[in-house]
Amino acid sequence: MPEITMPRLSDTMESGVIAAWHKHVGDPVTAGDVIADIETDKAIMELEAYDDGVLERIIVPEGGSAPIGAPIGLLGDGTGAPEPVAEEPPAPAAAPERAPAPGAPPIPPREGRPPASPLARRLARDLGVDLGGVQGSGPNGRIIRADIEAAAASAEPAPAPAAPPAAETEDVATEDVATEDVEVLPLPRMQRVAAERLTRSKQEAPHIYLTRSVDVTDLLALRATLNEAMVAAGGPKVSVNDLVVKAVAGALRGHPEINVSYAGDTVRRHRRVHVGVAVAVESGLLVPVVHDADRMSVSEIAARTRELSVKARERKLRPEEMSGGTFTVSNLGMYGIEQFTAVINPPEAAILAVGAATEELRPRDGVPVVRSIMRVTMSCDHRVVDGATGARFLQALTALLEAPLRILA
Repeated sequence: MPEITMPRLSDTMESGVIAAWHKHVGDPVTAGDVIADIETDKAIMELEAYDDGVLERIIVPEGGSAPIGAPIGLLGDGTGAPEPVAEEPPAPAAAPERAPAPGAPPIPPREGRPPASPLARRLARDLGVDLGGVQGSGPNGRIIRADIEAAAASAEPAPAPAAPPAAETEDVATEDVATEDVEVLPLPRMQRVAAERLTRSKQEAPHIYLTRSVDVTDLLALRATLNEAMVAAGGPKVSVNDLVVKAVAGALRGHPEINVSYAGDTVRRHRRVHVGVAVAVESGLLVPVVHDADRMSVSEIAARTRELSVKARERKLRPEEMSGGTFTVSNLGMYGIEQFTAVINPPEAAILAVGAATEELRPRDGVPVVRSIMRVTMSCDHRVVDGATGARFLQALTALLEAPLRILA
């Protein structure tokens, strides 16, 4: 009897949550059918069947989680005894279910409730959200986890319960207890995984930081010219970040010693240049990847980054669109941040933090003139990229950004 196992849907995934089953016990399944939605640390993705058969058992119900490779269901020829699908996973014995927040309306009984995933129902119960007042954004108006979190965030806070006697709350600082001064919010899965990975990155990779000031006066002028032409042709506008990504890709092609990963006793030098672009989303940070960025034109990079950014914000990125990165660009210039340092995105060996361009006086032929200056800081994994190696890369990148016509060559 073929097992349906929890797939690896991203390079950082360790486990997944069954957001929804699209097949029920007893339903016929054909290879290629979408049988379930899997929520990972980065997105909600469709799980396709690899075999034909009949779904004879659901091992992990909606709302339940399983590690990669663990069985979540069984396919057979239809002769096996069907087992009913559990509506909700049982609560762990050590973590009894919390009552709804004081003052919140009671959750209505199961009969007559709007369609909602078990995960959404459980979260609604924990947060004291009335499902009857939530508009679902899932298929056929189904209420999903994101709808509950949005409803909880927009609701007026309920009155806090009176504080218990001091003798009973000596250890309250170590517990997730809401008070009138503290609102306890669930940490999204994406943020939990990102926190774990980036903590490991800082602990395991000895970071060194290299900063350069780049005169981007001519780059900004070139961007304005390009955008006039592209708008006239009906194409997408080019952002400063698009030009930076293109310049980074070209510099990496000329400096393959940066396009590497640490692998214990070996160094993996990547023959292709795949640039990750950090995108801020509501529940954290995603890094979709522009594959073969060095072989793309600036307009192609502009179109691709916009497509990936939209998918990232809608949680619709495919696994292959989030994997394989060899270098990452993180730009906070649009928020007015002039300079910052970023944490390396493992297993990559470096990340570039890009700040805002500001007007500064710089000498030109002995005369101070106003120029647009942008600061970039590269975080390097010192195990494979030393200071001099990183400095040579930044020198090449600066030369490209300050002579921007070379970026288009």
